[in-house]
Amino acid sequence: MARSTFEGPILSGDNRFGALRNVGYAVLAQSAALNLANVTANTAGYAGASGSFVDSNGIPNTVGVVYTPSSSVYPPVAASIPADSATNIYRGFVAYLPANSRINDILIDIGVVTAVTAGTLTSTTVYVSNNYTAAAGTPTYGATAVLTSPAVGRQSLATFTATQLANQQATSSDITNAGQPSRLSQVVFTLALVGTSMTTPSAGTFYFTVRYTQADGNIGTATAYPYGNFD
Repeated sequence: MARSTFEGPILSGDNRFGALRNVGYAVLAQSAALNLANVTANTAGYAGASGSFVDSNGIPNTVGVVYTPSSSVYPPVAASIPADSATNIYRGFVAYLPANSRINDILIDIGVVTAVTAGTLTSTTVYVSNNYTAAAGTPTYGATAVLTSPAVGRQSLATFTATQLANQQATSSDITNAGQPSRLSQVVFTLALVGTSMTTPSAGTFYFTVRYTQADGNIGTATAYPYGNFD
């Protein structure tokens, strides 16, 4: 079975010309499964640790870098993820996307309900933004409601604000890269656990997925190429 990696937008259709052109963008996805009881990097389900999130580009999960968003600063500066405390524990997943991608869907599933080794866990919230998001913060792209009694299954997202909907149409330029592409977006899922006298998580499995399309600003422009693209 062959495997290919494409660079650039993926278009599909069987009528590339004329008024009935039916070409559309392929939907892409990045995802990660986080098992909060797994503290071994580079293994399936690794969920990060105090002060560090994960990414799944390495397959399995590796320690991920969340950058302070900037469309101009190079080299990019790593953001600081707060260390675990008795009242706030953060875990998360970062996905790197082509800049100006359109977010089509955000999926947040719980496979195992979260528990902590000691103390009381009072609420769980997942924020989706272009950076780490503190508890009760305002994320760029969306969030779940504050879950005081989370259950296994797909979690509903809170109603999107007008700003969040606008942000989803074109992801921001968050990482400046020395090569090509020169700009990247980052989509960060922050799992915020809030409670009292908490220690480390002892259980909890989360499945995070972002579905998106990579836009092509050249499609249909007279200066680049017409609707038919290349033969």
